[in-house]
Amino acid sequence: MRTRLLTFAAAAALSLSQFGCIKAMLTNGQISATRQGSGALDTIADFEVGQTAAAAGLVQFEGMHRLAPDNTDALFLLTKGWAGYGFAFAEDAMDVAQDKGDDDLAAYHKKRAKMAYERAVFYGLELLGHEADGFNDAKKNEDTFKKWLDKNFDDKDDAANLFWVGYAWLSRVNIGKDNPALVGELFVGVAMLEKSVQLDPSYNHYAGETALAAYHSRTAMSEMDQSKQLFEDVLAKTEHKSLVVPLNYATHYACVKGDRALYEKLINEVLTADDPDPQQRFTNMIAKRRARRALQKSRMEDCGF
Repeated sequence: MRTRLLTFAAAAALSLSQFGCIKAMLTNGQISATRQGSGALDTIADFEVGQTAAAAGLVQFEGMHRLAPDNTDALFLLTKGWAGYGFAFAEDAMDVAQDKGDDDLAAYHKKRAKMAYERAVFYGLELLGHEADGFNDAKKNEDTFKKWLDKNFDDKDDAANLFWVGYAWLSRVNIGKDNPALVGELFVGVAMLEKSVQLDPSYNHYAGETALAAYHSRTAMSEMDQSKQLFEDVLAKTEHKSLVVPLNYATHYACVKGDRALYEKLINEVLTADDPDPQQRFTNMIAKRRARRALQKSRMEDCGF
């Protein structure tokens, strides 16, 4: 009798173990398929549909991560998803509130954007941690951090991870630039974007190079010539099909430079473009939405026009 019980217990344990393995395989397969299909939203040019889908997707990705905490696809989806949500929706709502003069509502949406970027950075660092240890020690200064990146990230496939973590890092600094501690570590995000561009400059329609071009024109005393050169380079490479490029060229370089003619030319290029790339409809729609606001009197005055 005892032998039978032991045999049954062993069989039950094996069955549960196999069930756990099958469940994990199904979960990981679902996450992988979700990542492969996540680009479908890029073809939709409807702001409300995109916002609803993005919010629902984030809840789904959070659940996936809880079920499979070591799955790097889930971590990637969370990093990209939260960074994208902060830019496309939370910051958009903040800008709308600012234009209406509603400071309380603008502060609320600014807090939402900051939370989104912080969450993206949190998951992004966990994602990078699957490739390399020692992030906190490496970021003690710019030189040690670049050496850490060079030592641990040398594959083209690393470009995507580094881009989204770097982008979220820079966006978090930008939204919280009144925090000296964040500003003091700006170099971390810049270095990750630079490494991403080095590994795969064309990733996400040259988004890394676009982000760096905007960074180099952060103030009138920064690297304005380098910014202009990068923007012109990306315009040529993307064949003017990625409307976030001329938008950023206008709202960063032309605005800081005080070049009203260039500013208006670039903004009008965005506004008059007619679906230049079906695979970038969503981001191009966001660019058009922001370009319309960029011609408002208050925003023109912020540029000194």
